[in-house]
Amino acid sequence: MSCGASHNIDCRKVLDAVFLYLDGECNGSDHDLIRAHLDECSPCLREFGVEHEVKMLVARTCGGERAPDSLRLSVMARLRAARSGADAAEFRPE
Repeated sequence: MSCGASHNIDCRKVLDAVFLYLDGECNGSDHDLIRAHLDECSPCLREFGVEHEVKMLVARTCGGERAPDSLRLSVMARLRAARSGADAAEFRPE
């Protein structure tokens, strides 16, 4: 998705990171870049709102369930591997 306007961060990169942003898992500079983008880009802000509502719905309906430890450990290992690969491709203004 792209709104067609020029931004410091491409709309696709912002929307790819919206769950990290919602979960407070962005570092300070990435958080500020995403917030600034959402402040100036209404299509991304609308999409952000949809993602936020989905996250809240999942939290309300599935909040009491706990994944088996083996699944949790497997997911965490994959996330660490993905994150280490993504660290090299952090947000950079284009």
